[in-house]
Formats: sequence, C-alpha cells, structure tokens
Amino acid sequence: MQAENIKEAIQWRKLIDVLLDSNQFADLVLKGGYIINTVTREIYKADVAIKGEYILMVGDVSALVGNKTKVEDIDGKFVSPGFIDSHMHFESAMLTCTEFSRLSIPTGTTTIIGDPHEIGNVLGVHGMQEMIKEVKTLPNQVYFTVPCAVPDAPGLETPGFEVNSKHMAELLSDPHVQGIGEIQSFSNIHPVYENAPELIDDLVAAVSYANSVGKTVEGNAPGLFGKELAAHIISGGTHISCHETTTKEEMVEKLRYGVSVFMREGSSQRNMAECIRAITEEGLDSRRAMLVSDDMVPEDLLKDGHMNDLIRRTIAQGVDPVEAIQMATINPATHFGFKDVGILAPGKRANIAVINDLNKMTIDQVYLNGKKAAEKGALTINLGSYTYPESVKKSVKRGPVKADDLFIKAKAKAGRARVRSIVAIPDQNLTGAEEFNLNVLDGIVQPCLKQDVLPLIVIERHGRTGNIGKTFLNGFSLQSGAIAESVAHDTHNIIVTGTNYEDMVTAVNRVIAMDGGIAMIKEGKVVGDLTLRVGGLITDELSGKEVSDKISELTKLAKDELGCGLHVPFMHLSFWSLVTSPKWKITDMGLVDADKFEIIPTVID
Repeated sequence: MQAENIKEAIQWRKLIDVLLDSNQFADLVLKGGYIINTVTREIYKADVAIKGEYILMVGDVSALVGNKTKVEDIDGKFVSPGFIDSHMHFESAMLTCTEFSRLSIPTGTTTIIGDPHEIGNVLGVHGMQEMIKEVKTLPNQVYFTVPCAVPDAPGLETPGFEVNSKHMAELLSDPHVQGIGEIQSFSNIHPVYENAPELIDDLVAAVSYANSVGKTVEGNAPGLFGKELAAHIISGGTHISCHETTTKEEMVEKLRYGVSVFMREGSSQRNMAECIRAITEEGLDSRRAMLVSDDMVPEDLLKDGHMNDLIRRTIAQGVDPVEAIQMATINPATHFGFKDVGILAPGKRANIAVINDLNKMTIDQVYLNGKKAAEKGALTINLGSYTYPESVKKSVKRGPVKADDLFIKAKAKAGRARVRSIVAIPDQNLTGAEEFNLNVLDGIVQPCLKQDVLPLIVIERHGRTGNIGKTFLNGFSLQSGAIAESVAHDTHNIIVTGTNYEDMVTAVNRVIAMDGGIAMIKEGKVVGDLTLRVGGLITDELSGKEVSDKISELTKLAKDELGCGLHVPFMHLSFWSLVTSPKWKITDMGLVDADKFEIIPTVID
C-alpha cells in the first residue's frame, strides 16, 4: 500500500472514532446554515461538524459538540462546497500562484487547476516544475494540467523550449499534476492532419500514456463540428474538455458527445452567456457544463471576485443558483475524479464557502482544510510570499531592435499598398480578417489612424531564430504611441503595436531592457511600464494588490495618454499571436491563417 493510502486510512479511522466514541468530539461546528447539496440540488437547514481537515457529518451534530468544540453561528447563511476553477493560467494574471491565491481564497475558491503551458513555452519542463514547487507551499488545493505539445503550431512559431510526449512520464508522475493540459493543436485538426501528421502521432502517444496512468486530458475544439469534432474527441482518449466553445450550437453538439464544456468567463473572453443557452433554452443536462476563468487580471479578482463572480453571472442568465454552483463544484470534481471536494458530506475535505446572499454570491467566510482562511473578504491565514530562483529569470535573449527591423515594406517606394490585417474582436481571442489600402512612404507601409489600421509585430525573444513577423491590426483604436509586451500567447515572444514605428522600437527595447514586461511609449518617452522577470510573464516582486493597482494605472494611461479604445488592452494584445484560434494571427514567423495552418503575406501588392 502506498504511503498516501496508509495516511488516508489512518485519517478515516480517526473520523470513525470521533463519530462512534461518545468521549470524542468535533473540532468545529458550523451551526444554523442552509446546506447547498450539490448532489441532490437541494437547499435545507443543517449543521456541519468538522474534525481536522475533514467533514464528520452534516445534519443534527449536537452529539458531536464538546467543551472544546468551536461553534460558529452562521444562522441564515448558505453553506457551499468551496469553488473549483477547472482551467486557468496564473501567468495571465502576471502573479505568482501565491499572490493569485491571496486574492482568490477570500472569494470562496478553494481548488484551482492551472495550466502552466505559458511558462512551459518559455522555459520548458524546468519552468513548469518550478511553478509546481510553489503550489506545494500553499494551503489551497492547486493542481496542474501540463502541455504535451510545445509549441502548439510547429513550423508557425518559435518557443523557448519544446515539450512533447517524451516528457510526460517525468511531469505526470508528480501528484500535483492532474493530467495533460489543453491540447490546442487539434483545434485546427484538419490542417494539422494535412500539414503536420507527425504532431498527431506524438499527441496520441502522449494521451495514450496519460490514460494508462489514470490522468485526465483537456483540449480545445473551437468551431469544430461533425467528423472533425469526432476526430478531436478521439484524440483526447474519447473523453475531453473544451474551453473554446463560443456558440450555443457548439455547446449543444459537444454536450451530446459527452465533452466537458468549460464555459469561459475571464477578463477579456466571455462565452458563458452564449453557451448557457444550450441549457436554458434547449433544456440540456448541465452535469458536463463547468465554469472556468481561463485568464483573469488581478483588478477583476479584487473588484468582482473569482468563481463566485462567474456563478453570479450564470445566475443572472436565468440558471437556478444551486445548479450554477454545481458548475463550479461537483461537476468539475466529477470530471477530474476528485474524490474529496465538490460536495458537503462525511469524509470530504472541509473546504467550504459560507455565502451571505445566494444571488449576489457575497462570501462571508471561507474554510480551507477545516480552518477558517478568510472572513468578509480578508484572509485570516498567513500565506507569506514566494520568490522564484534566478534560473527562471533572464528569459529575454536578444539585443535591441532598430527601426529598419520593424518596417513593413512595400515593393513600390510611394503610392498605396494593399495589405492584410487582423481584426480585433472585443472579449474574444478569436479574430477577424480584412484587407486595407494604406499609404507607402519611402517604401514603408504607413499606419492609418483614420482607418484604425496599425502595424502589429512579433519579435522572437528566446535567442533561437531572431525572426520578426509583421502584419497590421484593425480595431485597437490607439490614437498615439505604442504598446509592447513579452506576454504573447502561446510562445510569448515580444508583441508590439503602435501609431508609429519610432515609438514601437522604443517600446520593444524597453521590454528587452526590463528582461520582460509591459511598456507604453509616447513621443519617445516611457508613459508606463511593468517588469515581469519570471519568464517575462510574472512578477514575484509585487503583491497581488500592487500588481492590480499597477495594471489599473497602465490601463488608464493606455486610454488617457494613448487613446486606446479597447478595455483590458494588454490581455487583448497578448492573444493576437494565439495561432490555435481562428482566424488570422501573428507570430515571429509572420501572418498566420489559423484555419489553413499556413503563413500568408501581409503585403498583397
């Protein structure tokens, strides 16, 4: 018997002794609350008795109250299992796992499944293992689903490291690794099948290994139907998830196939309201519908909450509150095979959210492993801080750029050029595609503020190729200056856009000088910046509150100083290099037609 099984058996025996020995009692009783039963979808009044990290009993627990039992009066409040975020990226918040948890725990989220493929693209297996080390220091339950294919689109982008099926045995052996993360390559499954069949072979090998050792497999299938969706499902070992579902029609077909649909409601991508129509309008069973944040900025965590906010938004779409809570408790627990969370029942981990108002989802108290961890929005435990080693810093491995490096050039010295442009879609990582006529001066295609068409460029920063990919962007509504950042999904090269090439050069070089981060430039001067030294993605130098304040400040400067008309501009900018979602994207290799899995020229004539 494994050591973990022995420890579990001893714990169970202790719980049985308390229940059956009249001289032993609970450590804590939550008295007078209304239980949210996520199995039967009921609400009823009952008490909760807790011993150590686990729930002893739910109901009449008066016989378990002794002289040393702490009784917490929660009369009239609602008692729910702690919430689960089934898919998110700590890197998108630019926070360490510790600082994210500091903001998340008071909102009722007690279990998180992170996907570290962002740092995996930059630093490979080592980067992911350092992140896993951090979560082992935390009191909340944090697990990872790791990538089995980095980069997601080989031949179309340059990562810092490759990760493939050969790395799965090492990564999946860690108990904090739940399984394989989002398999994005199959979101373009037909083009991949035609252009990179070796990738399919490697992915199937990785998935087969994960299944053999009892690990889960996640995936993406945006816009897939019929036989392409069926092929995608089979690639994941017949049962897979998708958090890139954006329409009711997709939701219906995926639920019918048994896909676990992770309805995304993050800071810049919000798909739940459309997806939930499959349940509210078509009456489909919701057991495979789950709420996930995917990507959240710290400001939203502080202002609106985490999973409690996603549940609140779901209730506002006409979903029964208990059913909405199921989508962030028992549903994900069932999907991942978590046996100790997602339900309030004997022997389950005492991860509990006490709710004041069920519709507003205001959290009064949070319990982690049987201990009060937060009350009225503030932590009651000490998380400390976490500093990463130098081995995951200094990830920008290229020198400064010059103006000529960034110029988008035309054949003619003057006149007009027909160009292709990515079109921004607010609140989505999907993009449109359009063509524009732009002026040419001295052989250089010029930005056009009147048409809202700006250069969009990606500079390889991992020291492997020196590639610079170039195209145009429509819909960012920038009026002056430039913005650059080293956060650019998924290979995280440096991405920059601006109203003039000069400021773009200065912005890129500022990011390089900071060894990763965000930089905003206007008329050659730094308007605002944020250093992200951990993989060029995360800061371990600031608290979650400080990062939130800094991002809020930069967002305001982007609007007031640069005239940017798109909210959460840095997150939107980071997704325009994500080649695994349609339609056109930009990488260090150029403009990518994601639907065809090929690079296409930006300048047509």
